[in-house]
Amino acid sequence: MDLVESYAEDLRFARRPAARVLLGLLLAALAVFPWVAAEHLVFLATLIALYSIGVIGQNLLIGYTGQISFGQAGFLAIGAFAFGHLRIWGAPFALALLGAGALAAVAGVFVGFPSLRLKGPYLSIATLGFGVAVYQVFVNWEVLSGGRSGLAIASLQPMFGLSGTRWTYYVYVLLLTGFTLAAYNIVSSFIGRAFVAIRDSDIAAEVNGVSLTRYKLLAFAISSFYTGVHGALYAQILGHIEPQIFNVLESITLFVAVIIGGVASIEGSILGAVFVTLVPKVFANFREMVPVVYGVTILLVLIFEPLGLFGRWLKTRLYFQLWPFR
Repeated sequence: MDLVESYAEDLRFARRPAARVLLGLLLAALAVFPWVAAEHLVFLATLIALYSIGVIGQNLLIGYTGQISFGQAGFLAIGAFAFGHLRIWGAPFALALLGAGALAAVAGVFVGFPSLRLKGPYLSIATLGFGVAVYQVFVNWEVLSGGRSGLAIASLQPMFGLSGTRWTYYVYVLLLTGFTLAAYNIVSSFIGRAFVAIRDSDIAAEVNGVSLTRYKLLAFAISSFYTGVHGALYAQILGHIEPQIFNVLESITLFVAVIIGGVASIEGSILGAVFVTLVPKVFANFREMVPVVYGVTILLVLIFEPLGLFGRWLKTRLYFQLWPFR
């Protein structure tokens, strides 16, 4: 019974009454937001929700398992085009989303095999090569990408009398909530502990009975599933996709979000998604400044706050908990 209670406690988002109140206020704000905000802000919040799903998946691979991957653009493309074709063939939204994620997960298992032999920069180069290869396949095979015209995807049909923008927002936020809960369960389970053991020392993990083959491939599969869903949701909200959208810069963007938001942190993944979504909007008239801001911020994080934005939030919260006796 004690183990069950301890596990249930670990899964709680908020373990103190004050934190539960704040969490309730946050959920209430998310529910009310599309009714009080301008439509372009609702669209921006929807983008943050879908990017958060992809960054969480990337963090499960990089932060918790220690497997560096720069091939996420390939999984995004697979998820987006698989979703597009399934929708064109008449599949319902939920089924197309599941199929896109599953196909990306299968590709993730295939890409994960090099991780059994490669580490560090060698693995990152191998995954980068996968992303470039997938990009070239979609560029040159018009039957997959729809040619120069790309793929057009029908919008979600609004329900319950909501406008299209509001309905899409609620669907994406609910999906983010589900994927966040799933990620918390994963990292709190034996699977998550196996991931962390492999990250800290794969040799020690194997000596203690952790199957490197099983859990490395599982990490790639789960991460790729999240990224494939991210690609599918991105395709849905854009309404039209082309291979040029899924270039290597998308992989770098997800990597930046993980580092800046906080490595091995689910909450940090969401904060990182907020950062990489807002920065291009803030510098919309100075696009050349976006990579500069990313690079400078990463340097500041690595030097002054290795735990990222979430680490800064934890320190700020601790300061006010101890104030004025600090």
